Amino acid sequence: MTRRTIIFDLETTGLSPRQGHRVIEVGAVALHGGEVVEEFHSLINAGCPIPWQAQQVHGISDAMLIDAPQPLEVFADFHNFIGSAPIVAHNAAFDISFLTAEFSRLGRVLSNSVHCTLKLGREKLPTLPNHRLETIFYHLGGRMPAGNQRHRALDDARITAFVWRELNEIP
Repeated sequence: MTRRTIIFDLETTGLSPRQGHRVIEVGAVALHGGEVVEEFHSLINAGCPIPWQAQQVHGISDAMLIDAPQPLEVFADFHNFIGSAPIVAHNAAFDISFLTAEFSRLGRVLSNSVHCTLKLGREKLPTLPNHRLETIFYHLGGRMPAGNQRHRALDDARITAFVWRELNEIP
């Protein structure tokens, strides 16, 4: 793990970009040599209301996004941040579907290799009762940092980075 790797998480207005749901927060950490060397975070004003059900999951309200940057700005910067590095997410299929949709709106393509800590956790820790991010995190000895907010993009990206590093140490 000496190469730069990007671990990221997104928060959205719903479950499917095909149904018009949008990304409203992106958080990422860059690992190099197993250490966090850089972070990226932004709320995003996607110009659409956040359904109550989604607000209950991540706690992001419409009011929090009023002064947030537009998707064009955020995803252009995020595309530059990830470059050609491998990218990692927990339940990567979900996050990649949204990231691909947002990049497509910019006329950009996501060609990075993608890795999934959910899939890796199922392979390396098959006896866990479930493979939610926090279950794997605690099983691997993680201690939740003070002030951590679950289902917020940067905090979840930091936890996923720990899980990624630890899972890669398991033969």
